[in-house]
Amino acid sequence: MTDVAAFAGLDPITLGDLLRVAGSDGFDRWQDQIRRTGGCADPIHLTGWSLAKDKTTGETLHHYSTEGEPGGRLRIACGNRRASRCPACAFTYAGDTYHLIRTGLAGDDRHDVPATVRDHPRVFATFTAPSFGPVHNRPDRGHCRCGAHHSADDPSLGTALEPVTYDYAGAVLFNNYAGDLWMRFTNRLRRELAARAGCSQRQFADTARLSYGKVAEFQRRGAVHFHAVIRLDGPDGPGTPPPSWVSVGLLTDAVHAAATHAYTSVSVPACEGQPVRTFRWGTQLDVRPVKAFGDGADITEQAVASYVAKYATKAAESTGTLDRRVTELADLDRHHVPDHARRLITACRDLDDLYPARRLWAWAHMLGFRGHFSTKSRRYSTTLGELRQARADFRAAQEREALGLDDHEPDTVLVLADWQYAGHGHTPGESALAASVAHDLQLNRETAREALHD
Repeated sequence: MTDVAAFAGLDPITLGDLLRVAGSDGFDRWQDQIRRTGGCADPIHLTGWSLAKDKTTGETLHHYSTEGEPGGRLRIACGNRRASRCPACAFTYAGDTYHLIRTGLAGDDRHDVPATVRDHPRVFATFTAPSFGPVHNRPDRGHCRCGAHHSADDPSLGTALEPVTYDYAGAVLFNNYAGDLWMRFTNRLRRELAARAGCSQRQFADTARLSYGKVAEFQRRGAVHFHAVIRLDGPDGPGTPPPSWVSVGLLTDAVHAAATHAYTSVSVPACEGQPVRTFRWGTQLDVRPVKAFGDGADITEQAVASYVAKYATKAAESTGTLDRRVTELADLDRHHVPDHARRLITACRDLDDLYPARRLWAWAHMLGFRGHFSTKSRRYSTTLGELRQARADFRAAQEREALGLDDHEPDTVLVLADWQYAGHGHTPGESALAASVAHDLQLNRETAREALHD
């Protein structure tokens, strides 16, 4: 039985529902289901059954039905990567992203990335958006241009100093075209590397391979920027050494040249009152080498992987917008969206008819950005799919052992199943209990991680 005293501060309706759930006959099994989801905040509900039979004898080895579950339902994790929607599933996603990025930095034989990848030139680069007008900020020296000294949690940070003249249309169009700009950058980077090697791009591809893993982050002003690990390998990927002429200095110089080159840009045509726009990266370009071990530098493998993983679970909601699609502008009133984010969302709506192929209204909740938040080149590291499959295989092996099926070869077992979607989410009391389960699980993980580190 859970300690309900810890929930004494809840409102009467939620507390009453919590007591109902905690006192129900199926509470222990419900709690077990929620633990298996990691404390998911919005679990998927399934109804159905599964049957395992021996193919040779026809013997029933195991039968499961949701009829005996609390409410007649099986609850599974929603898998949402957004921390604002489900902190528990976002924690898992961040862990996968951390492993993916770190594998590309330190290697992992399980994923065919040898530890020698640490000797390859690699840098951590941040690409920012250009200016669309002055905003409230916290400069390293002096005060904001408005004359005030803003605190770190001041809600005005990132908002326009002059909303009437701020280029909201340009801001959301830049977000929308950011993925295209990144593609232009990587293409240009290969040209710059080939030029420094004194060879053609085809010859460069025969001697070296460019790999990267990146994540998008929204600045407070609502403009997206990218953090990327960029690495140079031999022609066959991380298992082959790069050519002798490659160095961290050369890679750093090539990244700077590619990011600032005139051809690293995307153009948006003029359309009914909107001017021709040419987007390039902002002037705040930061490129630093990644160190294998701590030597006083803050750009280490561990730090980079942790930094990227942190932003993999965030989206535009950090700017005050919604974490789900906007269906009508009235949604902004219902959810008290602040003025700066409201103007950006409205710009998406106003531009949608002018640039229909860009689907700006469909991505208004992302302030126009329509790309994946976490992406990588093909040979940088493992994939999120492979990591999920490894976790699924591990859990399947656990399940087979628990059911006593280890004595049967998988090929000799026939599995029949029928599953139906039956809803999602929690009641108010279940939600409070699930959050408590998620908190306990995360605390246990952090404690185990600290013990392992020590």
